[in-house]
Amino acid sequence: MTANIGRLGSQSAVRRWTMDEFTFTYIVDGPMSLIPARFLKSFPDSYWSEHPEALDQDGGVPMTAGGLLVERDGHRMLVDAGLGVMNVNSLYGPIEGGALLETLASVGYAPEDIDVLALTHIHIDHTGWAFIPDGNGARKATFPSASYVMSRQEWEPLSQGVPPADMPDPTTVVEPLLQHPKLTLVDDGGEVVPGVTALVTPGHTPGHATYIVTSSSGKRLVVFGDAFHSPAQLTHPDWGSAPDSHTESVQEARARVLSELLKPDTYAFAFHFGDQPFGRVVRDQQGQATWEPIPTHIL
Repeated sequence: MTANIGRLGSQSAVRRWTMDEFTFTYIVDGPMSLIPARFLKSFPDSYWSEHPEALDQDGGVPMTAGGLLVERDGHRMLVDAGLGVMNVNSLYGPIEGGALLETLASVGYAPEDIDVLALTHIHIDHTGWAFIPDGNGARKATFPSASYVMSRQEWEPLSQGVPPADMPDPTTVVEPLLQHPKLTLVDDGGEVVPGVTALVTPGHTPGHATYIVTSSSGKRLVVFGDAFHSPAQLTHPDWGSAPDSHTESVQEARARVLSELLKPDTYAFAFHFGDQPFGRVVRDQQGQATWEPIPTHIL
């Protein structure tokens, strides 16, 4: 199986990458093709004309939704849970989900095999498969063996009935989380599982979390959720995204995440960077931070 690099302007394939004892697989749920002028309205028009490779054939920004499967020593953690069953033409453009469990099965796992579901934040494209109907008018955990993890800073306003923008219907995620017996809250720097820590970076949402996976040799993978939606924001961190709830805090969050991404032996996973989900951040000849995708295997 040959490793390759996909196109930024395409939806992501189911891609796998190995870092020492860790194996990472993008469990794709479905495509989102978002309208640049609506979702990334702070981007100058000239950017898109100068970077047509960042757009799909319909002129949208391809932002695949799904979850990142993290495997080590027979343990399995899923970071985020895609869109769930959905096919709508939203304010930002067409979004379609529903394949996550099929994708998970295609790599050999059932929902019962997941030990931890770690949520970066509560938005609809990251929580869609957290819970499913139980057949009696309520909802049950999709991953029945898993503890459900999120940052305490994200959870506190939700538990008090204060929703962030663009959050799912409270009955689909928040209310089931209130009843979940294995809801685990982590603080900044807290350990999720051995080798994985949380970096709480509020801005996109009140307690948005980045997860940092560190291998036995010291290599790291930074799973930065929606701190960045486009590689252009690595170079221009002042270019915002429409769902950012606190634009001033977003700048601080991005600066903090960037400082981690630029450390030695550090790689990254991006949910929404087209078919280039795995990569690293490097400085170009002008000293600007840029995305360098790395070869991965398509499953």
